[in-house]
Amino acid sequence: MRRFLDGLYRGSGILACVFMVGVAVMILAQIAGRTTGILVPSADDISGYCMGASTFFALAYSLRRGGHIRVELLLQRFGPGLRRVFEIWCLGIASAMTAYATWWCIFLTWESFMLGDVSPGVVPIPLWLPQLSMSAGITLLMIAFVDDLVTVLRGGRASYESANATLLESDRLGDVAVAPKAG
Repeated sequence: MRRFLDGLYRGSGILACVFMVGVAVMILAQIAGRTTGILVPSADDISGYCMGASTFFALAYSLRRGGHIRVELLLQRFGPGLRRVFEIWCLGIASAMTAYATWWCIFLTWESFMLGDVSPGVVPIPLWLPQLSMSAGITLLMIAFVDDLVTVLRGGRASYESANATLLESDRLGDVAVAPKAG
């Protein structure tokens, strides 16, 4: 199960990159179109949808890699026992909030599909398509929060704590490796 979930998070990060490349492609297409006098229809809409998809797919991957901002000023003052309790509380709240957001994002996507909503741009894009990436991304974030919650409840460390420890260790090793030699 661990390999499956890690693969899911990695795939989410890859999809975020793919959609970011989509933004770049649309921008380059617009630039090329302007210099040659060719209109690229709905390029702004499509690049916006790609940006949204990239953002939502990056959420779970960033959480697992310790990339989200965390305020640890209060947590640093706690002992290991109280810190664990507070960590469980935070992960529980985050899991509940993302579950709520996931429910409504999926509902919105389904409603747009059922109603046949389309974008108002030059190219009528069914709105459930970009909303699907939002629903998938927030669902993956919810899974990542629940995954960390279960890990901490079982006595392990949250993924973002392990990632931060790895980053700090690599920074320390990097400083040693690039230190100038005496003499």
